[in-house]
This record gives sequence, structure tokens and C-alpha cells, in this order.
Amino acid sequence: MQNTNIAPVVTTEFEKEVHAGLTDYPKHLSSKYFYDKKGDKLFQDIMAMPTYYLTDCEYEILKNNKEKITELFANSGTFDLIELGAGDGKKTKILLKEFSDKNIDFTYVPIDISENALNQLHNSCKKELPKVNVLPIQGTYFEALKEIKHRKNRKVILFLGSNIGNLEHDQAVGFMKKIQQLMQPNDLLLIGFDQKKNPKTILDAYNDQEGVTAAFNKNILARINTELDGNFDLSQFLHWEVYNPETGSAKSYLVSKIEQNIRIEALDLTIKFKQWETIHTEISQKYDDQIINWLAKESGLKMTTDYQSTEYGYKNCVFKKA
Repeated sequence: MQNTNIAPVVTTEFEKEVHAGLTDYPKHLSSKYFYDKKGDKLFQDIMAMPTYYLTDCEYEILKNNKEKITELFANSGTFDLIELGAGDGKKTKILLKEFSDKNIDFTYVPIDISENALNQLHNSCKKELPKVNVLPIQGTYFEALKEIKHRKNRKVILFLGSNIGNLEHDQAVGFMKKIQQLMQPNDLLLIGFDQKKNPKTILDAYNDQEGVTAAFNKNILARINTELDGNFDLSQFLHWEVYNPETGSAKSYLVSKIEQNIRIEALDLTIKFKQWETIHTEISQKYDDQIINWLAKESGLKMTTDYQSTEYGYKNCVFKKA
């Protein structure tokens, strides 16, 4: 007699996390799965929107301080410039051009989970910055960092775009601690932190009227449909953003407009949604100086310098091992 209760074989990380997240309560999915070819393009569109102030703030910081940053990074000779979550590299190219123009001896090591984003970045660097030695690595941050741990060059690690904000505080400490453990005394870590500000400014950044952020949020459902043979009707889910000014947490949700059953054939799984039930997809944490210093201390790091935007309270902070 055939056993009909055999669990499906869940093989990829995507399959495992989708299965775990959608069978949990409350439901959740990881924002790292927003990114495929379509998701990469949607995020580039978001970064170009006037309400999404983070990109312009960081661009301004790097442009206005490129000479100081060059001096700081290059004062001990050859180094690897390692960028976690490199994306399209638009902001980083300000530094790459400055280093190239000044004949600084370095290797650019962009790391990203999206192979599509890395290919685009590598190709654009070849055209725009032919003197820059680029060594792209596709994968998760820590897989890649372990892979390059044994390179002889000094490491300068970039984590831009306030991507640190995608982690809860305890996760951020764990993340920074792992990086700290892979650093040598002369290595540097530069992290972008978006600071607490007018709550409306933050909500507008993640809830544009044009619906680009909504499409980006829903792209995770589109990926489940395409890659795991799901039948999500994206029009039956609402993108919803909330911000708590006390904790500094901006959170994104997908909300089921109706009671519905979703089938994911690759997982042999049927998911029941009640009307107005949520899937938590992303956190974008905002900081103040006290929290940044606490994160550093808990991670075994010390801040050596910081650069601030003229508007919207955005900071790039540089750390060394404590």
C-alpha cells in the first residue's frame, strides 16, 4: 500500500526557507529572496526614486569625502576592497574611480547573492573602469568571506545602503561579530547606518505612491510561482509598511486581502491564508549614535571615524577590531 504521507524532498535553501516561513506562525519570508533579474531592476528603480533618500545620502557622503576615504583605506599599502551585497555598485564606483585615478594598488571583491547583479557590475566595471581588478564572488556573505579570508592582502570591508538595517539588533551583533572574527588588526569595516528621523520621511521611502516598492515586495511571491510552481495571485496581496519611532523598526508585510489556499507544487504544500493574514518580509532598522556604539561594543569593534550626510541623518561609520 502506498504511503501518501511521505514528506517532499526539500533541497535548495530557497525551498527550505519558503517551506519553513510559510508553515510558521506568524508567516514570514526572507527579503534576500526579493532579488532575481526582475527584483534587481525593481530595486534599482527604487533607489532612483526621490522619496528613497538613502541612496542620495550615501552617494553624497562618498562623493564629498572620497579623498579622505582614499587616504584612510590606502595608508597601509595594497588591500582588497570587499563589498557585501554589492548590487549595481553605483555608489562604490565613486571610490573605485578615485582609487583608479590615483593608481592605488587594490582588488575590488564584490559579493552578492544575485548572479545577475554581479554579472552586470563586472561588465560595467570593465567598460567604465578598465584599470580596476575585479574579483566577483556569488554567494552569501560569510561563505565568500571565508573563501577570501586567507588572501594575504589587508581587507577593507564595505556594507553600504543601510543593509545592516535588515537585521534585528541581536542578529546585527552576531553579523558584525562574525566579520570582526575574520578581520586582522589593520583591516577596516565601513557600514552605512540610516538614522532615526521624521517617521513620515521613513514611511514615504518604503511606500512610494507609484507602487514600485509594492512590486518589489511581491516579487518574492512571483519567484515562488516561477521557481517552485506556486499559484499566488499577486493582486490578492497588499503591500503594507509600518514604522515604530520608539524602536526605529520599519517593517514590510504582505497582507492577504481574502481567505485563500495557495498551492506550491514543488513543495507538495498547500498554505491556508485567513483574510488579512500577514507574511512579514523585511525589516529596515533605523539607528541613533547610542545604538551604533552599543552594536560596535557588543561585536568587539570600535568606531574610528564617521561621515554624515547634510540631510536626512545618514552615517557611514568606520570600525576596527577593538
